[in-house]
Amino acid sequence: MATNPLEETLQDEEVKTQDPAKVILFNDEVHTFDEVIGQLIKATGCAQAKAEGLAWEVHTRGKAIVFSGEVTRCVEVSSILEEIQLMTQIEL
Repeated sequence: MATNPLEETLQDEEVKTQDPAKVILFNDEVHTFDEVIGQLIKATGCAQAKAEGLAWEVHTRGKAIVFSGEVTRCVEVSSILEEIQLMTQIEL
């Protein structure tokens, strides 16, 4: 059975409007606050104060969402964080 072009368009639009993907950063006992803050700034381009807040949240809660956006950008952010062996996960 052939699909209706309108249905295909609606399905494509649904994919585009899904919630953004998220990068989760996990706490570890290896990296210093300065290392994590520097890598967060490098990966996300956020301000120093934002990176400090995220690092503190990771430290106190064990993990934090440090970035949300398109999946391809989340993969880039995660890869940069992992350059210094930080532990991340991408949640869709």
